[in-house]
Amino acid sequence: MSTAWMVLVVAGLLEVGWALGLKWSDGFDFRGKPLATGVTVVALVASFVLLAQASKSLPIGTAYAVWTGIGAAGAALGGMLLFGEPVAPLRVLFLTMLVVAIVGLKFSSGPA
Repeated sequence: MSTAWMVLVVAGLLEVGWALGLKWSDGFDFRGKPLATGVTVVALVASFVLLAQASKSLPIGTAYAVWTGIGAAGAALGGMLLFGEPVAPLRVLFLTMLVVAIVGLKFSSGPA
């Protein structure tokens, strides 16, 4: 895997972190949850910076789709595991399809 792809995967994982952080921080409640809010903001900024770096070498459509796909799938899975959100069979099926699409984009994009 090229450096650009590794950077993009880390950016996507940080997106999962800040998306889950939105819930953890009660929507950026600096007074009530300053640590959660601070960690969420740092993850958000780092995620965007790494996406920008990866997009220098990768097609922006592919980079953005993979970034949001990792974030969406990871946030949904994290919500199920951490916040007791529904684990319905169709939800799991569609999340699996999303992951397959992300892998497909990686393999159909060619070298970075």
